[in-house]
Amino acid sequence: MDIAEVARRAGVPASTLRYYEKRGLIVSLGPQGMRRRFAPAVLDQLALIALGQAAGLSLDEVHTMLSEHGRPNIDRRLLAAKADEIDTTIRQLQAMSRGLRHAAACPAPSHAECPTFRKLLKAAASGALDRRRRGPGAKPAPAAVRTDAPA
Repeated sequence: MDIAEVARRAGVPASTLRYYEKRGLIVSLGPQGMRRRFAPAVLDQLALIALGQAAGLSLDEVHTMLSEHGRPNIDRRLLAAKADEIDTTIRQLQAMSRGLRHAAACPAPSHAECPTFRKLLKAAASGALDRRRRGPGAKPAPAAVRTDAPA
């Protein structure tokens, strides 16, 4: 298939295919005339790349899961670690959602008087709610704020 056909079928721009090729994620069969050509199996490789990115894997991490011949070489430990990371993010987001719902319905005369809202403010001030600060080697987030207790 030529690059235009692959781009159309995979739903990505041709520039993305050229970039993936430059990064070593996919391999073309070589140009035929002025266009790159790819084996049909490249569509499965592109699907694996898309799946990895949707799961939050970097292109370097996805690259480690593609063998020389483009076949999947799945790193199960990496997938388990990513799943744990996603589970942690889900718990943090669920705690935030509960806190926001509580704040929206809180019977306290002022949010400043609500113990649950004050806990949320304290967590935000400490950076515990800033997921962007999390990275390899970062300290774990403090225990989730309980938002099911009455105000």
